[in-house]
Amino acid sequence: MHIYQGKSVLEGVAIGPLRLMHSQKPTITDAKGEGAEKEEAKFRAAQQKAVSILQKLYESALSSVGKSDAEIFAMHIDMTEDLDLEDAVIDRIKQGANAAYAVKEAGNEIAKTFAQMEDEYMQARSVDVLDVCNRLCNCILGIEEESVRLSTPCILAASDLTPAQIMQLDKSLVLGFVTARGSNNSHTAILARTLSLPSVVNTQTEIPEKFDGCLCVIDGFTGKVYINPDEATLQQYKQKQTELLAEREMLASLKNAESVTKDGKKTAILANVGRSLECDVAIESGAEGVGLFRSEFLYLESTDYPTEEAQFAEYSAAVQKMQGRPIVIRTMDIGADKQAKYFQLPPEENPALGYRSVRICFDRPQILKTQLRAIYRASAFGNLSVMIPMITSLQEVRFVKALAEEVKKELSQEGVAFRADMPIGIMIETPAAALIADELAKEVDFFSVGTNDLTQYTLAIDRQNQALEKFYDPRHKALLRLIRFAADAIHAQGKWIGICGELARDLTLTEFFLKIGIDELSVSAPYILPLRKRVQSIDTRSVLLETWL
Repeated sequence: MHIYQGKSVLEGVAIGPLRLMHSQKPTITDAKGEGAEKEEAKFRAAQQKAVSILQKLYESALSSVGKSDAEIFAMHIDMTEDLDLEDAVIDRIKQGANAAYAVKEAGNEIAKTFAQMEDEYMQARSVDVLDVCNRLCNCILGIEEESVRLSTPCILAASDLTPAQIMQLDKSLVLGFVTARGSNNSHTAILARTLSLPSVVNTQTEIPEKFDGCLCVIDGFTGKVYINPDEATLQQYKQKQTELLAEREMLASLKNAESVTKDGKKTAILANVGRSLECDVAIESGAEGVGLFRSEFLYLESTDYPTEEAQFAEYSAAVQKMQGRPIVIRTMDIGADKQAKYFQLPPEENPALGYRSVRICFDRPQILKTQLRAIYRASAFGNLSVMIPMITSLQEVRFVKALAEEVKKELSQEGVAFRADMPIGIMIETPAAALIADELAKEVDFFSVGTNDLTQYTLAIDRQNQALEKFYDPRHKALLRLIRFAADAIHAQGKWIGICGELARDLTLTEFFLKIGIDELSVSAPYILPLRKRVQSIDTRSVLLETWL
């Protein structure tokens, strides 16, 4: 028996024969090009061909996995035609590089920018950039993309898999997949979850050719992959498969159930999303609304400040998809690990404690004003609220509220429809906000705790510093006491408080959150039903806070 360890993409168990797929990467050298004009023409032709390929993949994905996941290919089309990428390629061509080498180098540079971001979703976009550039290189060099033909059900193993390769597979014959590289936030992983394929990525070691055809077991809970498992291990996982099927059927029955404890306390469970397309998945997963819409992705995926119209189109689409369910849009959280070149933010020694989010808007109010106009306009279509990140003082709250009043006055004068009483809330991400929650609660309508940053700032630990991982304790008493303090102060003012950070999905803390009266928990779509099941199993009357505090 041989065991490989990677990162789980989807909790579950897959058992079947292993099929190895080895991709050949094109050889790209830094040989001098045939002249800027010819090399640019090659690049332009490759762009057109790549877009044509991606358009066909998009249409195929629409019918097989639905619009939400098909948008992966629409995003790749946008990346293929991205002006930043285009400019970087043309600059290198003008310096004498051949087209393929120019694409490769430009892609590596842009991918590196994404990879250095703290947000896992944005890190995973580096893989998309490399995938797009690899396709462009293939088009330049006249290399046809590989496809895998399957004849029997199997577990697929590869160095890495692209969304395009997965979409060209006969999904009825794929039991799961294992890759040596990749991230559990890549679009390949997202597709695996959509297709309910227990999969493991980033084993860091490629499976040797000699194991092709051998029996394989994927443990999507631990990230372990067993090749030629012994009889005891095989029987153990067959039993687990049977139990999981029963569990899956039970969770599916909770999709439209209420999130109510045994003693009758209701706690709403909502979804965290990054774009309107993800709202479909949220609803399908049983979300009661969207507790966090991360609007910064609009900024990070643009080459210039998103216009009011572009933002309005995105926000109004999200609101209408939610069909009356609540949706909270967080204003742009640019800065720190989320950098957009066109903001031209100055370099900082400690950006996590620096110039980010609402702090930028103090100096550049037009950015926030444009966003607020788009959000207020979208509020006419449903149950929308707006939330401001990185608040530390009353001054910041009053600045935002004054800007909101200015926007409402302008929209009224223009005869534009909007909801005048749209709730305004703030994020509790800093100890300062938690400790003056009583005063802040008199100024805003609701709160949501961003536990990722609150943990970082409370413990004085930079989350990007790997040397400090052993000190990073998301269940630290100081953090939990801050959350409880804030919740008590906020409830005393008759306002509500939710949690949208990573701790919201920590089932070991659900009892604590319910006991202190947290009104809603917002998590990624796959965690909604397990969290609902956990809520329904709790009797808050028997919970002792001393266990945590």
